[in-house]
Amino acid sequence: SSSVFQNQVFKSQNLIAQVMENPELLAEARTQNAIVFVLRSLENGLLRVATPKGTDPWVCDVEMTKDLQDWTVHAWIKQAVLLALKWRVAQKIGGSNKLDSSEAADAKWDFDNPKVENQGRIFDSQLCYFDKLDARSDLHKVGVRIVPPGMVREGAHVAPGCIVMPGFVNVGAYVSAGTMVDTWATVGSCAQIGKNVHLAGGVGIGGVLEPAGARPVLIGDNAFVGSRAIVVEGAVISHGVVLGANVCITASTPIYDVTNNAKTAYRGFVPPFAIVAPGTRPKTFPGGEVQLQCSYIIGWRSSKTDTKVSLNEALRETGISV
Repeated sequence: SSSVFQNQVFKSQNLIAQVMENPELLAEARTQNAIVFVLRSLENGLLRVATPKGTDPWVCDVEMTKDLQDWTVHAWIKQAVLLALKWRVAQKIGGSNKLDSSEAADAKWDFDNPKVENQGRIFDSQLCYFDKLDARSDLHKVGVRIVPPGMVREGAHVAPGCIVMPGFVNVGAYVSAGTMVDTWATVGSCAQIGKNVHLAGGVGIGGVLEPAGARPVLIGDNAFVGSRAIVVEGAVISHGVVLGANVCITASTPIYDVTNNAKTAYRGFVPPFAIVAPGTRPKTFPGGEVQLQCSYIIGWRSSKTDTKVSLNEALRETGISV
């Protein structure tokens, strides 16, 4: 029941707090059990690293349409992930070598007495990793399509109806229903991605695992993030936003709204339904004037029409490349 689960959450939170004060407790089975409980709960979408302001960490399946800047960060969950990395020992994940690891490492070719078997191949063709966290292999059971060599790391949640092309979703991340993680796109640690988001090819969503209290990257519902765009340092992309190809949003890079005479500037935040293009701005240094990167809000997506229709209209009217 929900009350039983919530009690387990409180117990785990207390244990994590204790081990942060006394690292020797990490060797105890009850602490390790609490860490595994957090990882499993993150994967199953029962806990989130960040939730709407004033809510508990188990308030998970929520619309990411209101002010995402006000979300609460549950630092103890991040601490549990960090403790997992401290406790676990790296081991081989996946694949099955034709020789075991020690034999493969020591294998030497004897030119005087050659023995060629299977064309001299010693390794299996399956993907193999060496890590402290596993690669999730259960996504087919929850209705997530994952295309090789896409990978969802242990402790990350990907909701039913999502597609992960040959991309990567890191520990602590939450990817909501209907989202596409396209080829070579990465969802960094603890990033929070809304429903029906499209992360186009090569998108880089930065991870924010440390410091534990720092806000992760948040991408609102129905956002479209264009090819090779970058969102890092806990930046917030509101719902319905369109980021053009190669846009870079950091905590400090200015985002200028040039759709009005006031030329409003934002930093680390893109307001709802904005259409954003990459650009540069002049800045003077002792050696002369140079052009530094920035972004421009060049239009607004319709909030009253179907999300796909409004996206098509936005692309057609602004001519922005995605």
